[in-house]
Amino acid sequence: MIKYKLNCKNCDILFDSWFSSSGEFEKLKKKNFLICHNCNSKKIVKTLMAPQLINKSKDNQLDKKNFKRLEINKKIKEYQKFLRKNFEYVGENFAYEARSIHYNHKKKEKGIFGKASNEEIKELREEGIETQTIPWIEDKNN
Repeated sequence: MIKYKLNCKNCDILFDSWFSSSGEFEKLKKKNFLICHNCNSKKIVKTLMAPQLINKSKDNQLDKKNFKRLEINKKIKEYQKFLRKNFEYVGENFAYEARSIHYNHKKKEKGIFGKASNEEIKELREEGIETQTIPWIEDKNN
């Protein structure tokens, strides 16, 4: 596929169009099948176009960003593994369990982790209950 920037000589509008090849453009032009979508003129010509070059430095930046993202995901998964091993998962009851520990001085063998909304976390912090929010990556392999 090839994309050409075309110009209508009648109304001077510029527009893009895709063709299967440069020969296909020439064949359609010769048969007067190219028509301006603005004025219906058949006076369509190709304009000068710059070739699209591959920017190696841009690709390299993308590779670096992708590598950095993978490294961050790896570190988050390590934290998740540590949490699962050393803390008790309380699921959606995180705010309730955190308050039970804080107000009732309920002792737990392990710390807790779970899910809480931003509003619940804000309320816990206002009550003086220390919490931390960490990103969580779902394991797609399971």
